[in-house]
Amino acid sequence: MKFEIQPYNDRFKEQLILVWEDSVRATHHFLAAADIDYYKTIVSGIDFNSFPVFCLIETETDTVGGFMGIADYKIEMLFLAPEHIGKGLGKTLLNFAINELDVDKVDVNEQNQSAVNFYSKFGFVRYDRTDKDDEGKDYPILKMKLENVANKI
Repeated sequence: MKFEIQPYNDRFKEQLILVWEDSVRATHHFLAAADIDYYKTIVSGIDFNSFPVFCLIETETDTVGGFMGIADYKIEMLFLAPEHIGKGLGKTLLNFAINELDVDKVDVNEQNQSAVNFYSKFGFVRYDRTDKDDEGKDYPILKMKLENVANKI
C-alpha cells in the first residue's frame, strides 16, 4: 500500500469520522462507550475546512488511512485506522507536522499510554497536565512540547 498526505477535502469527511471512531475504540479503552458517542457527535460537527487538516490517502483506493488536524503549531488530533497502527504512518504524519508545519506541541490523554510513548519517542516532553479534558470530563490531559528543534525527525 502506498499513502500520500493530502489536504482535507469534503469528500473525505465520512471516512475521516469513521477512522476517528475506529481508532478511538481500538486505542482509548479508558473511555466509556457513552463518552465515545458524545465525542463522536462533537467530531461529526467539526468544520474540517476551518483549520489545517491533512489526510493520509491510500493512493490506489483513494481511502483515508489516517489524519491529523493542526492549530497554532499544535497537533489537535492525529488518528490512524486501527489496521494501520504500528506501520510507520503515525511517524509519517508527525514528521510532516514537525518539518513542514513547524508543529512543536501536542495534547495527549494521560491514559493513552501508547500515544504518550509515541510522542515521547520523538522528543516530546510533558510540560503541563490538566485533570480534565477540554469538555470538562475526568480524562486528564498531558500537554507535551518538542524538547528542542534538533529533535526533528
